Amino acid sequence: MLYWLSKLSDGGDVFNLFSYITVRAGGAFFTALIFGFLFGPPLINLLRRSQGRGQPIRSDGPETHFAKAGTPTMGGVLILGAVTVATLLFGRLDNPYVWLVLGVTISFGAIGFVDDYAKISAGNHKGVPGRVRLLLGFVIAAVAGGVILWVQPQGLEAQLAFPFFKNVLLNMGYFYIPFVMIVIVGSANAVNLTDGLDGLAIMPVMIAAGTLGVIAYAVGRTDFTDYLEVHYVPGTGELLIFAAGLIGGGLGFLWYNAPPAAVFMGDTGSLALGGALGTIAVATKHELVWAIIGGLFVVEALSVIIQVLYFKRTGKRVFLMAPIHHHFEKKGWAEPQVVIRFWIIALILALIGLATLKVR
Repeated sequence: MLYWLSKLSDGGDVFNLFSYITVRAGGAFFTALIFGFLFGPPLINLLRRSQGRGQPIRSDGPETHFAKAGTPTMGGVLILGAVTVATLLFGRLDNPYVWLVLGVTISFGAIGFVDDYAKISAGNHKGVPGRVRLLLGFVIAAVAGGVILWVQPQGLEAQLAFPFFKNVLLNMGYFYIPFVMIVIVGSANAVNLTDGLDGLAIMPVMIAAGTLGVIAYAVGRTDFTDYLEVHYVPGTGELLIFAAGLIGGGLGFLWYNAPPAAVFMGDTGSLALGGALGTIAVATKHELVWAIIGGLFVVEALSVIIQVLYFKRTGKRVFLMAPIHHHFEKKGWAEPQVVIRFWIIALILALIGLATLKVR
C-alpha cells in the first residue's frame, strides 16, 4: 500500500524510498515486530480466558511436558496478524505473488484454527481428522499451483529447476500441479510436526523465511540472475517483504513462546507458516533447494513416517518417540538442548541452501 507513495515522488524526496523493496522489507519487519509486542499480551490473556485448560497434552509424551498443561494455543493468530498487516502495508498490491502467498497462508491458518478449536473443545489432541485436513490442504495447494502456472513467464511454467546446474529444467507437464500440491502440503505438515517444543519451530521457520526471502529477491532481479546464472522469475522480489514480515512477526511471537512458553502457536500457526514457505519455494523455482533449507522439517516428517510404517510392519519402534525431537528428549536431552541444537542445524542447512545460488 505504501508503495504507491513513491508515485508521488519527484525522485528526490522521502516518498522515493518506498520504491525500494529493501526499504519496504525493513518497514515490514519492524511493523510486524511491533505488532507482535503490542498485541501479544492481550491476545494471550484472551486465549487463556477462553480456552481454560489450554492445549491438550499427550499422555504418552515426555513427562516434562505435563507441567505445560494449561498453556493456551492458537498463538499463530499473532504471527498471521503481524505478517498480514505488514505485507498489506509495504507490499505491492498489484503483484500476484503477494496475494498468492498471503492467500495460502491465511487458508492454511484457517484449517489450523478449526483443528485447534476442535482439540480444545474435545479436550484431546485429535482435532479434525487428518484426511479432512489433507484434503483441504491439497485443494488450496492445487489452486496455488494453477495460479503459479498462470502468472509465471512463458518457458518457466510447469518447469522444475535443479540446483548446482546451469539452465537445467525438467518439463513436468501434467505432473506439475500434483508436484506443487505435495510440496506445499508437505511443507505445511512438516512444520506442524516440528512444532512440539517451546520455540522449536518458530526459529527454523524464521531462518527459512529469511533464506527464501533472499532467494526471492535474487531471482526477481535480472542483474542478480545474470550474475548467479539462475532463472529469472519477474515479480518474486516482492516476496522478500512477506518474508521480512514473517521474521518480524516470528520474533514478536518468540518473545512469548520462549521457554517456558506463555502460548503455543498451534496448528493455526504451524500449518500456515509451512504452507507459506512451500509456496515461496514453488514461486521462485527453488523447490529442490527448499528440501535442503527446510531439511530439519523434512527429517521431522520422515521420522514420523518411518516410525508408523515400521511399527505397522514389525510391531516395533525405530525411535523412542516420534517426531524425532521427542526421541532425543526420551534419551535424556533437556528441552533447551534439543531446541538450540535443532536451531543450529536449521541455520547450517539454510547456509547450504544459499550456497546453491553460487555453486553452479
